[in-house]
Amino acid sequence: MDALTHFILTAAITFIGCSIAVPLILWFGRILGLYAVVQERRSQVYILFGKVIGTIDEPGLHFLPAKLGLSAFLVNWLGKCQTVDLRLDQTYLRSQAVNSEEGAPMGIGIWYEMFVSDPVAFLFKNTDPRGSLSANVSNSTVRCLSNLPLAKMLIDRHIMSDTVRSEVTPKSHEWGFKLGSVYIRKVHFRDAMMIKQIESKVVNRLRQVTSAIKQDGVNQVSVITSTAEKTAAVELAKAAAVRPEIVGNALRDISNDPDVAQAVFDVLEAQKIVNGKATVTLMPSSGGGLLADLLAAQQPRGGATPPPVKG
Repeated sequence: MDALTHFILTAAITFIGCSIAVPLILWFGRILGLYAVVQERRSQVYILFGKVIGTIDEPGLHFLPAKLGLSAFLVNWLGKCQTVDLRLDQTYLRSQAVNSEEGAPMGIGIWYEMFVSDPVAFLFKNTDPRGSLSANVSNSTVRCLSNLPLAKMLIDRHIMSDTVRSEVTPKSHEWGFKLGSVYIRKVHFRDAMMIKQIESKVVNRLRQVTSAIKQDGVNQVSVITSTAEKTAAVELAKAAAVRPEIVGNALRDISNDPDVAQAVFDVLEAQKIVNGKATVTLMPSSGGGLLADLLAAQQPRGGATPPPVKG
């Protein structure tokens, strides 16, 4: 029983020490200025009596007396520590008003990246470094990209992006900012009436192109049809010219044999009769005479015997 009680007491003391005592000790050590923990992509600037005494931008655990000297024990009580975010940030400026060389009112949307390169300059050289950088990018965009030819403004976005970046970078670095990538994302017309006129011209041009394509198709079909009709007419004319010769040669060959010629003419005559619409009466070839055969085929009324036919 004593061993179990000892085990439970030891576990309770260990739990209290790990969950309460250790965090308290670490908290007192941080308050006294013994150490500091710097997060990833963060910078801590220590200020004592209005003067910057040290900057730590490496992530990890740092022993402050080795970095700041004896001032580390006073900075948390008589000074302050400011944390600066060093992570990459992005901003998009919409529709910066510029004019092309032709006088067209254009709008340019520019996207840029920036990050803090000097935490001390970021804190003390400009009260609003982000706003100043945005205004600087906007002014540089208007100043560098105005009066460009409209075709170049719509096509050469990479060159315009490099121009704006080279103009802004030196000034922004003085405020502790470093400009990253700059990209012209959108170039558009700002005048609604001009947009409608361009749309109308594009629609009319599309209609003209569509009509031209249709007309060209109709012309091609007409050419093909006329060519085919011409070729067919030529071939039919050749056939009509050759037909009499072919028929004459065939009749000449047939006329060399009288039996074959007679048979051919009989067949042709029969074919003409069959194809014709005339009524044909077939007469028997018996020797008794046609009238006798007709009277014999007729039935008398009332069973009377028909009168004899005299030859």
